[in-house]
Amino acid sequence: MGRAQKYVLLGDATYPLQDWILKPYQEDENLTRRQLQFNYRLKRAHSVIENAFLRLKARWQILLQCDDCSLELLPTLVLACCVLHNVCEAHDDPFNQEWLEGPDPTELPKPCQPAPAAMEDGRAEQVRELMCQYFESCGEG
Repeated sequence: MGRAQKYVLLGDATYPLQDWILKPYQEDENLTRRQLQFNYRLKRAHSVIENAFLRLKARWQILLQCDDCSLELLPTLVLACCVLHNVCEAHDDPFNQEWLEGPDPTELPKPCQPAPAAMEDGRAEQVRELMCQYFESCGEG
C-alpha cells in the first residue's frame, strides 16, 4: 500500500480500536461493500487464531486454570506453553482430538461489553482504512 505498517493484533468488537488492534466496523445497514469485505476477512483470520488458541489450550490445559497464578507469571506461562506447543508440532507429536472435548470454550469468561469510545485512537481509523483498501485490492476471497 506504499506505507510501512507495524504489526497489529486482531480483536473483536469488544476491543477499543487502536493503531495496534484491528477490530471490525460496527455492523449496521450503512456499511459499504468494502467495509463488509474487511469485516468478513477479519472474521476469517480471527477464526484461524481462535482455532490455534483452542489447540494450544487443549494441549496445555493449565492455560484454562490461570486464575490461580500471579499476573506477573502469566505471560511467562503462556509463552512457555507456546514454545512447548511449537516443539511438539515441529516434532510431529500427534495432537489428540479428544483433548478438544474438555471445557466448552464458550463457557470461559470473555469480555462482552464494547470498550468505551473514549478508549479508541483516532489514528487507528487510518490503519483500518489502509487494511480495508488492501483487502479490496486483493479481490474476493
